[in-house]
Amino acid sequence: MAARLNPYIGFKDNARQAMEFYKDVFGGELTVNTFGEFGAPGRDADKVMHAQLETERGFTLMASDTPPEMERNPGDNISISLSGEDADELRGYWSKLSDGGTVTMPLEKQMWGDEFGMCVDRFGIPWMVNITQPQS
Repeated sequence: MAARLNPYIGFKDNARQAMEFYKDVFGGELTVNTFGEFGAPGRDADKVMHAQLETERGFTLMASDTPPEMERNPGDNISISLSGEDADELRGYWSKLSDGGTVTMPLEKQMWGDEFGMCVDRFGIPWMVNITQPQS
């Protein structure tokens, strides 16, 4: 198997809800494991230790709930970028990701010729969507 690069997002206490949202956006198969399944007792037992979404398009997105003893600074060092030529598919993702979130740059034609937009979804995760235009 070749090496893969995929985003891994740490959430406070809503990793399950966020990953179910992303499954609605991208489709695919979601697996979720809790801290309790790996032997952690107590109030954190139901929190997500590891979640992984594998889509039919080849996307992989991973996430977990950040344990209370670890620091979490959402959005400081990551944006997730979606790009490609399938305008309808990418506009669909954009619509779902920006719904309930904040559009920081509308999805529209840019000076380099592509359609590009940025938003922060309802879970505080920044996204960039770039629809490449056919080269003449």
